[in-house]
Amino acid sequence: MENKREVGIVTRCPICKEQHIVEVNFDDYRRWKKEDMHVQDAFPYLNDDERELLITGICTQCWEKQMNLDDDE
Repeated sequence: MENKREVGIVTRCPICKEQHIVEVNFDDYRRWKKEDMHVQDAFPYLNDDERELLITGICTQCWEKQMNLDDDE
């Protein structure tokens, strides 16, 4: 029987300081941390925005604002 314990990973965007929670399988999270896996391999069920929260903590809105600023340069 496969263990499907879900955990909420709490992140805080370093730009806007908003808190976000990403729900993942606990065993996947543990493997990601211990085995130094790529986030897309560890969590294929998460979307790009959720994966970015796990990697950098930057939320979608701040990421988009930052990219728009960079385009203006």
